[in-house]
Amino acid sequence: MLPDLSRDTAARFVGHVQAIKQDGDLALASLHWGTNWGYEVPRGHVRFARWLVDGGIDVVHGHSSHHPRPLEIYRGRPIFYGCGDLINDYEGIGGHKEFRDDFRLLYFATLDAGSRELRELHLVPVQARRMRLERASKHDGEWLRRVLSDASAGFGTRFSVAGDGSLSVGVP
Repeated sequence: MLPDLSRDTAARFVGHVQAIKQDGDLALASLHWGTNWGYEVPRGHVRFARWLVDGGIDVVHGHSSHHPRPLEIYRGRPIFYGCGDLINDYEGIGGHKEFRDDFRLLYFATLDAGSRELRELHLVPVQARRMRLERASKHDGEWLRRVLSDASAGFGTRFSVAGDGSLSVGVP
């Protein structure tokens, strides 16, 4: 449990990680934060995530949102501000149709073993139906690409759609 998202808290967190991290380890911070609905990322979350990366965290994994939220590649490291749900037991929540909470993403990241920088990031859209995941259509993949491109534009993140409907993230 973090008391706040200050620079001091980030430094303490990174210090704990560095104290136990061994050669060859990948450091991933998983944070339950952000709103459940919407695409806006609070400035404090951006600062905190970047402080973590600056301190040696290799991947920042945000979770809490019920749909995928923006992502950023910062100094070669992925920051996921909200990965959305994968499987849950409240399928069909009403009042948020514009977010298409039935769409989920599988995240496949490849990081360089030496530098720990992101080399490839592929996202596979799936759709939840009756507590099962099915591959989303190419049309749905294109919808997700547009939404995530718009939501992540302020971070300079670029997405493309492959022939199978999966998304690729442009890695600088």
